[in-house]
Amino acid sequence: MHAIRRITQALRSARWSRWIFVAAFCAVAWSGVAPSPANAASLEEIKKRGYLVTATEDNYPPFEFIQDGQRAGLDHDLYKALKDWAGFPVRQEILPWQGLLAGVVSGQFDVALTAATISDQRAQQLSFSMPIAEATHYYMKRKGDTRIQSIKDLSGLTVGMQQGSSIHQRLPEIEALLQKSGGKLGKVSLYASFPEAYQDLANGRIDYVLNSVVAIADVIRKRPNDFELGQAVVPIGYHAWAVKRGNKELLDYLNKFFTEQRKNGTLYRLQEKWLGRSFPDLPWEAKLPGNRPMPE
Repeated sequence: MHAIRRITQALRSARWSRWIFVAAFCAVAWSGVAPSPANAASLEEIKKRGYLVTATEDNYPPFEFIQDGQRAGLDHDLYKALKDWAGFPVRQEILPWQGLLAGVVSGQFDVALTAATISDQRAQQLSFSMPIAEATHYYMKRKGDTRIQSIKDLSGLTVGMQQGSSIHQRLPEIEALLQKSGGKLGKVSLYASFPEAYQDLANGRIDYVLNSVVAIADVIRKRPNDFELGQAVVPIGYHAWAVKRGNKELLDYLNKFFTEQRKNGTLYRLQEKWLGRSFPDLPWEAKLPGNRPMPE
């Protein structure tokens, strides 16, 4: 109830009016009360159709973003590799994050070709490929903000994050973490994309941002005078592509693709290129946060 109240207060602000409808749709889609979605296309049906339909987020560097007018990032390079590897055409739709996973659940898209963080909530409706990168969430603060030295110092401060992100879904865990040291979760500011949250952090409108360590490390590399990396706030997690839950044939197909990209070194080279480091010790199958097994 407290989380809903915080979201409602944020949505009342005029600066969020341009995406209130989208946020409301996603809240319904992920609440479990949305209408029953259409069946996802099986691999056999995709081959008969003649093409695979993927969906990629429009603004989540270093995984997917626009650079000099061109699509850039780890997932876009992996998309190119998938197009070369697949035995049929692969199409790509670029869209805001808020409608992406819901589109896979509804059957509009076959694959969420995006760096989605695997979470318990998402695993109820999606099946995930083997990971493409680590996704442990950290806090990021303004450079030189001496108020924040550790997690307990986040108590009562304003946090920013993307609406519908996995860390947004895990706010109760953050609240419980702060309560252990006698603190409390402060105001939550929600954004259509993480770069908007970064800008508000730089301008002093919020106190810290929660995001995956890879994304935070990327923005700190680009803006070392503006931001500093904090501590991990949740157990280890992973980024992966997703299909509708139960679409085993298509999931196996994607995992076969990733297995080959890992064995021939392509995935690790692309990680170095876009993430600044490789992740050779990633698990060979999807894992929930804390390296827990996926649900049956």
